[in-house]
Amino acid sequence: QADIAQELIRAGVSVMVFNHRSVKGILDMIKTLGAMVGASESAQVLIEECQANLEYARARACTPRPRVYFEEWDTPQISAILWVSELIEAAGGRDIFPELAQCPDGKSRIIPDPEEVVRRRPDIIIGSWCGKKFRPEKVAARPGWSATPAVKNNALYEIKSAEILQPGPAALSDGLSRLCTIIDSWHAAHERPEHESG
Repeated sequence: QADIAQELIRAGVSVMVFNHRSVKGILDMIKTLGAMVGASESAQVLIEECQANLEYARARACTPRPRVYFEEWDTPQISAILWVSELIEAAGGRDIFPELAQCPDGKSRIIPDPEEVVRRRPDIIIGSWCGKKFRPEKVAARPGWSATPAVKNNALYEIKSAEILQPGPAALSDGLSRLCTIIDSWHAAHERPEHESG
């Protein structure tokens, strides 16, 4: 995308580049884009819908919160980017690599030691391998990973990258909805959840 933007600029075309990496950044982008194309009112409606989705997800979050490992890529293993980590939290989960989510680029979110995933004991593993199908059986067969609660309980899921890895409205609707469904399934398979207060 950076190369395309540079080519357009060299050709004399005005280019607006967004580089948002958080839920707030997505909402700000919608507002800015709406203003640019003369659709501020429509943008505000969309922002309010996205905010309502987030508030609804947070309000229905239950305890205990399952530990979630989100894998954006498998070779090397790359953990969740910030907006995905924030959506996991909104849906009622706990990202097991919140410190890596703060890193904006994929290279900085590479997990150097796969055993660290095992040590953090994810209850749920979600794969969203951009451009290829998630293979839960391959993940489960990684050395030592059979010891994780997620693999023991067959709690490995896929969310299509188009639903969650594009920092736009789909992540705040479809992606968030899928996360809520997955976490609900975990609660249903375990103990009776308690709704969080406040």
